Amino acid sequence: MSFSGLIVQLLNGLASASSLFLVAAGLSLIFGVTRIVNFAHGSFFMVGIYLAYTLADRLGGALGSGGFWLALPLAAIAVGVLGALIEVVLLRRIYKAPELFQLLATFALVLVIKDAVLWLWGPDELLGPRAPGLKGSVEILGRQFPSYDLFLIVVGPVVLGLVWLLLTRTRFGTLVRAATQDREMVSALGVNQAWLFTAVFALGAMLAGLGGALQLPREPATLEMDLNTIGAAFVVVVVGGMGSLPGAYVAALLIAEIKAICIWLGVVDLFGLSISFSKLTLVVDFLVMAVVLVWRPWGLMGRAQAPSRYVGMQEEPLRRASRTYVMAAAAFAALLAVVPFLTAGSPYTTVLMIDLLVAALFAASLHFIMGPAGMHSFGHAAYFGLGAYGAALLVRALGLPMELALIVAPLVAAIGAFVYGWFAVRLSGVYLAMLTLAFAQITWAVTYQWDSFTGGSNGLTGVWPSAWLSDKRNYYWLTLVLVGAGVWWLRRVLFSPFGYAMRAGRDSVLRADAIGIDVKRMQWAAFVVAGLVAGLAGALFAFSKGSISPESLSVGKSVDGLVMVLLGGIQTLAGPVVGAVTFTWLHDTVARNTDYWRAMLGAIILILVLLFPQGIAGSLKLLADRWRGRADDAAADAAGQQPLKVTAATGEAAR
Repeated sequence: MSFSGLIVQLLNGLASASSLFLVAAGLSLIFGVTRIVNFAHGSFFMVGIYLAYTLADRLGGALGSGGFWLALPLAAIAVGVLGALIEVVLLRRIYKAPELFQLLATFALVLVIKDAVLWLWGPDELLGPRAPGLKGSVEILGRQFPSYDLFLIVVGPVVLGLVWLLLTRTRFGTLVRAATQDREMVSALGVNQAWLFTAVFALGAMLAGLGGALQLPREPATLEMDLNTIGAAFVVVVVGGMGSLPGAYVAALLIAEIKAICIWLGVVDLFGLSISFSKLTLVVDFLVMAVVLVWRPWGLMGRAQAPSRYVGMQEEPLRRASRTYVMAAAAFAALLAVVPFLTAGSPYTTVLMIDLLVAALFAASLHFIMGPAGMHSFGHAAYFGLGAYGAALLVRALGLPMELALIVAPLVAAIGAFVYGWFAVRLSGVYLAMLTLAFAQITWAVTYQWDSFTGGSNGLTGVWPSAWLSDKRNYYWLTLVLVGAGVWWLRRVLFSPFGYAMRAGRDSVLRADAIGIDVKRMQWAAFVVAGLVAGLAGALFAFSKGSISPESLSVGKSVDGLVMVLLGGIQTLAGPVVGAVTFTWLHDTVARNTDYWRAMLGAIILILVLLFPQGIAGSLKLLADRWRGRADDAAADAAGQQPLKVTAATGEAAR
């Protein structure tokens, strides 16, 4: 460690902050006006660097050094046009859908865009040319520092200033700021809201594309840049405050400089312990986000968002199952029980059915806090992973039998949910979701780096079930019983006094508080219940595979859970089960039959979102309610009574 090394690392942090700010600024603008949490924003960043690579190669040959500098803004503009097309063709159709379904649509776009990039540019990393005129370096305190990074340090404040002038000195900027505060009122004043949304989305996409294009001389273009970038961008936007551009810049500086200091510190001996600060760079941004959100729930420079008057499907009361429904569920369970006999010639089917059951239990646990409790979690994989690692470590380190590990491992996940939930329930909306994401990433980082205990990036192997379960059919039946018991128990909890109190807090915090319900405590308890069941799913997963890796706690696993719940429908108890089975089966089937399985899976999800905006199970329930309403109308006409009417918003029947 030296003073000159610290200065160089701080300058590196400034250069990284500029690129990160460009992505976060676009994301913040889009969310501020459209209220869409755009999961595909990292894809715009990735497309930007790939387009810059191609344009720099083509224009460089024709225009020389000027071709490179022309390629960067052209790539950004092209990404802006792509963003406008996506907004007009897809997102404009779902603005009135629930916000989480918009998130599902943008996740599907991530899959489609990734495979489109794979098809156009191939799987290999592409290293772009060095910037003409800025290929060298300058000496700072006896150390060499790239000239191009100095250029990037200047770009960030310049773009911030230009966007600030656009938002404060033009009519367009006035409309954008007004829409950020109350977009429905802007529409009521006669502003063409649709084209305003398109312009803002295009501007946000262009900023992300510019951020990607500017990275061309610094790092190779890869297919993993989309998800890596969107995680960091979300953190910056939330830490700075949703919708605040100055906040995004301050947050980008803060996080980038803390990472730079961690790299400069390296490995430090404190009280006889060696602490690797450089490893903290994997999780330091999420640590910062967790601290900021606990201390200041709206971010450093943010404030509470005005509620949107656009609502999709209203939350309707959950109703107890009818006798017909119970009989149908029992018949379906009996059919599942005989599946191994029906597929005796295909052992893989039994393995796939175990995966479907585990996914259904995981999705049901996430739905428990998303639907009835009204808390959106982006980090539910933390409890799945804690249950899986808990089971593996109990068997390997403590020598417990598999049967006892299946009982204790979910308690490990429940303890994690107990700790994380205490902080999370103090927030709401996007901020709560981002805090759960931060905790999940912190848990992932600990698991990924603790080689001596968790096996690090290699994970743990040799986690097999007991001898009497070595036959996959026996393990399938055990999984079926435990998953059925878990789903049944969650349903029982929802129809208990606790479940009614939890749903009352979701529907109206003030009214629930007025009648004596401690809403935060109820939500905290709901986190623990959901974590316990997710831990059971994780333990079953670990023993079914015989091993476990940090991927079980990753952001991708949490996103998979969200997709399952939203695909099935958040407003029905059957929704998460239907969504989990549909998504897992589609993922397995599509991935085995085409190289571009992401694009096909994304296209299927987009079609389902457009056709079933309330999810598959939710939309089928709505159709059934309408059919039943028409049958009741016919009966009422025959009896000379006023017919029943089924409302489109809730599916309720009323005279």
